[in-house]
Amino acid sequence: MTFDTLARDIAACRLCADRFAATETGHAPRPVFWASPTARVLVAGQAPGARVHASGRPFTDPSGDRLRDWMGVEEATFYDRSRVAILPMAFCFPGYDAKGSDLPPPAICAKTWRANVLEHLPDLRVTLLVGAYAQNWHLPGRMSLTDRVAAWCDHAPDLFPLPHPSWRNTAWLKKHPWFEAELVPALRARLQEVL
Repeated sequence: MTFDTLARDIAACRLCADRFAATETGHAPRPVFWASPTARVLVAGQAPGARVHASGRPFTDPSGDRLRDWMGVEEATFYDRSRVAILPMAFCFPGYDAKGSDLPPPAICAKTWRANVLEHLPDLRVTLLVGAYAQNWHLPGRMSLTDRVAAWCDHAPDLFPLPHPSWRNTAWLKKHPWFEAELVPALRARLQEVL
């Protein structure tokens, strides 16, 4: 299967239509696929949020602003598919539960698409594992997010486990100042070298 065929198949995916229709948001699938076979950096995230579902462009929210700041890249570089691939664990917004909380990314998405997409990205040099879902898929064993991120030196310079850049994690960042003091500068330096 060619990359273009794969991209078209992902864009047309409706595997979770019934699941999404049954959520509090009652929405239809809208896969957000952002990649090119020439990409050198992979941002492996969780799933699009409501704003990304509306825009059709990944990380078009405050989380994206924070992530780009951590990376030390401008929007033009971040959204250059030939340089940066953004591959969440699920391509569609999973919706909200009855309490208004984000639902987890449906596992069927990664099972169906992830390995095939990664095979089409042969030039990757750096992978950012954003959040626990991506870390659990890409790294062996089970660890807490804090422990995985704290062990970032074990994986750098080719892989960087990160917390989710959501503003809900501001308290986590304050509690772990080493993240912005040590990991972020190393990440920026590596991305500058690769990009």
